[in-house]
Amino acid sequence: MRAVHVLRKLDPTEWGGTETALHRLFDGLRDQGVTPVVYCPELEHEAESDPLVESGYEVQRFKAFVPVWGISEERRRQMIAVGGNLMSFDLVAELLFEQNCSVIHSHALGRLGAIARAFASQRKVPFLLTIHGGVLDLPEKVKQSFNAPLTHGVEWGKLFGFLLQSHRLFRDADAILTCNPREAALLQEKLPGKRIIVQPHGVDMALYSRDCRAEALNSFPQIRNRKVVLSLGRIDPIKNQSWLLEQAPELFRNHPDTILVLAGPCTDEPYGQSIERQKQQLGLSGRLLMTGGLAAQDPRLIGLLQLADVLVLPSLSETFGLVLLEAWAAGTVVLASRTSGASALVEDGKNGWLFDLEQPATFHQALARLLSEPRRSEEMAGCGAKKVREEYSVSSLAGRMKSLYDELIEEKAKACVT
Repeated sequence: MRAVHVLRKLDPTEWGGTETALHRLFDGLRDQGVTPVVYCPELEHEAESDPLVESGYEVQRFKAFVPVWGISEERRRQMIAVGGNLMSFDLVAELLFEQNCSVIHSHALGRLGAIARAFASQRKVPFLLTIHGGVLDLPEKVKQSFNAPLTHGVEWGKLFGFLLQSHRLFRDADAILTCNPREAALLQEKLPGKRIIVQPHGVDMALYSRDCRAEALNSFPQIRNRKVVLSLGRIDPIKNQSWLLEQAPELFRNHPDTILVLAGPCTDEPYGQSIERQKQQLGLSGRLLMTGGLAAQDPRLIGLLQLADVLVLPSLSETFGLVLLEAWAAGTVVLASRTSGASALVEDGKNGWLFDLEQPATFHQALARLLSEPRRSEEMAGCGAKKVREEYSVSSLAGRMKSLYDELIEEKAKACVT
């Protein structure tokens, strides 16, 4: 079975949770006898490596663009990095050469998703749509930022959306997948009768069983003999690292032997610059380590997760929270803001703690308990690891996806006959 996967972005220099989740899904599908084929936009820069290509996957890159006039190069880059509604004529042409695909699985919404939908309809093969971020389940502040009109620039791509019938993307999908139960419930309310499926991301426990602490210590000697508070995620307003820096002075007063580590690529340059300014203004240079982007399989990242005393996830919105599972797999306890994704994974006081961004005291109280009770934290991390083993195995989740593919292919074949 050849499954075509259409991605909105695949940039090794900005590798994050979505890319990691897809890589693991493809690995699991390949073990199930499925051949994943990836279509994604071309890179505008040289990349030293491409993890999917190195893993033996066929990756077809196409030219894509932001159909907006009058915006800065930096704004255009931001829209490509996160959330922009891209357009591609090349993708149309590339998909026409796909002769043997059994299913089209889009991980892109908007115009790219609509192109995938049109191709699936033309070939009479199942069309699946996966939502990796929130669509309906978003905090109001995040919705406003996504829906805000362009203060500069004119979007001239709406005509393509009309011609491609982007508005039919959800209605025509044979199945819509999301890793967020709340998102699934809201979609089901809006689309009664539609096949909406909660499909979590998987974690390879074996990856985190290797002792990689030496690699992390050698690469980041600043963390030696310190308690490590780790935040893992792209440097982006949604991930909300600025809030964590605001709490840093009190954190260090309460826990003088700690170091705060931010690990992740910067996908919003102005925000990254504001983080640097905040770091200088608060005098955190010796207490804050920013590692830049590290691939999921990088021993340095695995070592950081293993060495961390706690993983903190202060996001404004978190659809799933793959880093929480990865921390548990590495034996580390977690502390997360009360988003729908984190709330679906973290059982407060059992396998981690949740806190409210509007009430910083809840963060400091939970952090104090975790850092002062290492044995209790170890037990909580163990509960999390048990959850990962039992519910988030890469092989079992890929098996579910393969079964869905088979079911949809059979349904489509019957529909074509009748």
